[in-house]
Amino acid sequence: MKILLTGATGYIGKRILPVLVNQGHQVVCCVRDMKRFTPIASLKSKIEIIEVDLLNPHSLNNIPLDIDCAFYLVHSMSAAKNYAELEIKSARNFTNAINNTKAKQVIYLSGIINDKNLSPHLQSRKNVELELGKGKFALTTFRAGIIIGSGSASFEIIRDLVEKLPIMVAPKWLKTKCQPIAITDVIKILSQSVDNESVYDKSFDIGGPEVLSYKEMLLQFAAVRYLKRTIISIPVMTPRLSSYWLYFVTTTTYKLASALVDSMKVEVIAKDSNINSIIGIKPLSYKTAIKKAFIRIEQNEIISSWKDAIVNGTLEFKVSDFINIPTFGCFVDKRERASANISNTIDKVWKIGGNTGWYHANWLWKIRGFMDLLSGGVGLRRGRTNQDEIYVGDALDFWRVIYADKEEGRLLLFAEMKLPGEAWLEFNANENTLIQTATFRPNGLWGRVYWFAVYPFHGIIFKGLLNKLVS
Repeated sequence: MKILLTGATGYIGKRILPVLVNQGHQVVCCVRDMKRFTPIASLKSKIEIIEVDLLNPHSLNNIPLDIDCAFYLVHSMSAAKNYAELEIKSARNFTNAINNTKAKQVIYLSGIINDKNLSPHLQSRKNVELELGKGKFALTTFRAGIIIGSGSASFEIIRDLVEKLPIMVAPKWLKTKCQPIAITDVIKILSQSVDNESVYDKSFDIGGPEVLSYKEMLLQFAAVRYLKRTIISIPVMTPRLSSYWLYFVTTTTYKLASALVDSMKVEVIAKDSNINSIIGIKPLSYKTAIKKAFIRIEQNEIISSWKDAIVNGTLEFKVSDFINIPTFGCFVDKRERASANISNTIDKVWKIGGNTGWYHANWLWKIRGFMDLLSGGVGLRRGRTNQDEIYVGDALDFWRVIYADKEEGRLLLFAEMKLPGEAWLEFNANENTLIQTATFRPNGLWGRVYWFAVYPFHGIIFKGLLNKLVS
C-alpha cells in the first residue's frame, strides 16, 4: 500500500517508518523542512519525501493523490497561546487534502480523554479527533496515555527524577492514576491497523496491563535500576511550583513542564477495548518496558527522542533559516590547527557534547548551561540522542545540528541558548587541518556588550577545545 506519514521527524514517526517499509509499504514522508529529515541509509531508496506545512493549504498540494492510507501523528506541546486553534486548523487542512485523494483510512494517535475535566492539551487532542472525523475516509483513532520507551518524554522525565533525586518532595498529583504502554506495543498497534477493516471508523484506548500512580511508576523505575528512593507528597505545591520543579530537575522546558503538570492532574486510564485481540498482542508490563528501553540505551540504539523536536520551548524550526552563516555585523572567533590524524579528529568532533562533553573546560560549559537554565533556556540537559551519530535537526546540548556530513568533515551547530543575538559553531576539516569558527550576530547594544563580556573566556574554551580535537 502507499502510505502517507505525517510527523515523520517526530518520536513516533521515526519509530514506525522502518516498520512500515519492512512490511512492504511504499511510504511518503511529510516533513515541514526536508533539510531537517535524515532517514537511515537503508530507507532512503524506499521512501518518498515531500515538504508539507499543515498550516499552509497550498503546500498540501504536494500530497500524492494515489495514497491508500495516512497517519496523522502531528500534535504539539507548543508554547503558543493559540496552539489549540492552530491544531484545529492543521487538522482541517489535512482533512480537506486527504478528501481529494483515494485514501480509504486515516490513523490518528491521540491521548486518553476519559476524564470530564480535561487539560487544555488533552481537550485539543479531542477536538482534533472530531475534526478528522468529518473526513470522507474511515478514521481509526488510538488514544494512549504515558508511552514508555527510550527517548520518550515520559521515560526521560521519570528517569531524570529517579536517577537524580534520592529523596523527592513531590506534588500531590503523584497520586494520579495512569496506564502506561510500551512504545513497542504502540508501534505494533499502529502498523498492524493499516488496511484492517475491523478498526475502520472506530476509536480505541490503548494501555499496558497495569494501572499505576505516578508515584508507583517512579518507585518501580527505581526498583528496575536497583535504586532506593523515598518520595514524600505534599499538598501545598502549586502548579507553577510543580512546573519549576520539573523544569530544574529534568530535561524538559518550562513551557512543556507546565503543559505536563496540567495533564498529570487528569487520570488517563484506558477504557476496555478489544484492540489487543484484534491485533493479536499481549502488552508488556511497565517494568518490562523500562528494561527494553535500557537495552536500547546501553546499545546506543535510540532511534528517536522527543528532545529533537523541542526548540527553545516551541516546535517552530527551519534549518534553511540558519544554514547560511551571516558575515555582516558579526563577531567571529576563527581558529585552525593541523591534525596528525584528521580522521581521528573528525571522530572526536562527531562525539562532541552529551556524555562526552566538550573536551576542555567542561566546568565553564556547565556554568554557561546553568545560566541558560536560570534564564528559561534549554541548558545543557538535552545531551544528544545518539553518542556516535549526528543527524541534521538533532538537539546537541544547547545547540541544534544544522549541517552534518562526516565524509566532508563539516559540522555546523546553531545555538538555542538564551542570547542577545544568534550564534553558530562550525567545525570544518580541510585536508589535514581542522578549522573551528564561532560566529555571533548581536542583537543591538546588549548583544555587543555580551560578546565582549564573554570574549575573555573564548581563549580558554575554544583554544582548549581545538587543541583537544587535533591531539
